[in-house]
Amino acid sequence: MKITVVGAGAVGATCADNIIRRELAEEVVLLDIKEGLSEGKALDMFQTATLCGFDTKITGSTNDYSKTAGSGVVVITSGIPRKPGMTREELIGTNANIVKGVTENILQHSPDAIIIIVSNPMDTMTQLTLQTSGLPKNRIIGMGGILDSARFKTYLSLAMDCPPNDIHGTVIGGHGDTTMIPLTRLATRNGVPVSQFLDEATLQKVAADTMVGGATLTKLIGTSAWYAPGAAVAELVESIVRDQKHIFPCCVALNGEYGQSDICLGVPVVIGKNGWEEIIDYKLNEEEQAAFAKSADAVRSMNSVL
Repeated sequence: MKITVVGAGAVGATCADNIIRRELAEEVVLLDIKEGLSEGKALDMFQTATLCGFDTKITGSTNDYSKTAGSGVVVITSGIPRKPGMTREELIGTNANIVKGVTENILQHSPDAIIIIVSNPMDTMTQLTLQTSGLPKNRIIGMGGILDSARFKTYLSLAMDCPPNDIHGTVIGGHGDTTMIPLTRLATRNGVPVSQFLDEATLQKVAADTMVGGATLTKLIGTSAWYAPGAAVAELVESIVRDQKHIFPCCVALNGEYGQSDICLGVPVVIGKNGWEEIIDYKLNEEEQAAFAKSADAVRSMNSVL
């Protein structure tokens, strides 16, 4: 299989690096509009093959979409990243045009691709891709919930001073500082509810820290994060390529699920070779369902800008 990553900035390059290290494809194509950037980063990564023990070929391309032909999975990271103090919503105007153009070019050469959206604001860019691509809804996936959940589990592990991989937790809703919903009620440490280890005030702080997790990093490093987003994308791609049927929270098109329709929003889904294959009902309580409805309203407000 061939996998394409569009955008050779920090996020895109880290996506590609994670994908080739896991040997998820025979070839990875890294594409960017900046002359020489993708070629240089691709060559640099390929020179780690004998050091890291992988055989995946990685090719760089400056805006030549013909090199992406036949891709089974395409990851779109294109667009301007957030700066300190900037919201994801403020990126709509610029990034919408970029994502729409990229999608059109990709589908000319890879009409059967599954498209993963990473570009922000992610929920709105996923909605845009669904509306303009003509693809079946199961082949369009917004990545954000996997990243948000990784941050949620990290903050829980820090609060409990335990290994991160002991933690299971999910974030649903929009991929935004005020729209995501960390499900503290359902989070566990090896099957034990985290509420048995942490009091309500601490759980609320963990949820609040999760919601501003991206903004916190943007403030610290001056731009959007890239290590965790890159790893999150690779986790999603692996479940597709290897048909693993993992359940991940992803932004997908809803048709009555969780009380919402005609919107792309983060919910738990089964991910396999066909893209997202099934939406899982987490049986939200009244408070969680109200928060989900509020998140949907906020995302619809963003979508209206389109």
